[in-house]
Amino acid sequence: MSKKRTKARQLAVQALYQWQIAGQNIPDIIEQFMLENDRGVFEIAYFEDLLRGVLGNLNDIDARLGPVLSRPVEQVDPVERSILRLGVYELIHHPEVPYRVVINESVELAKLFGADQGHRFVNGVLDKLSKTLRDIEVKKRG
Repeated sequence: MSKKRTKARQLAVQALYQWQIAGQNIPDIIEQFMLENDRGVFEIAYFEDLLRGVLGNLNDIDARLGPVLSRPVEQVDPVERSILRLGVYELIHHPEVPYRVVINESVELAKLFGADQGHRFVNGVLDKLSKTLRDIEVKKRG
């Protein structure tokens, strides 16, 4: 795991949360995060890809989350919703990142930013989705 990618994920979750709560437009959020953060500690291109990718594929991501959630996506805590959306985006669009890394990074994000025990919820949802989104990879790992 690259520390710069981990930091990019952390910033992407914060940016997605800000987008959900404040409704700011994405270029403004990206500009703000570039000004407020040391560009040497995170992978800028990955941060932008995650943020733009999640928002550009939001309907598809939410449609995939729906069947594995016990409530509508909109009712999931905004922090956990941001983390789940990011995880689903990576599972679908970044096959070079092993599914276990995606889940682990998401769980760590939930521990860092989410509610108490939110990491268990994130782990369970992404584990279920990985079986369909990365079925060949999951089967190979046994």
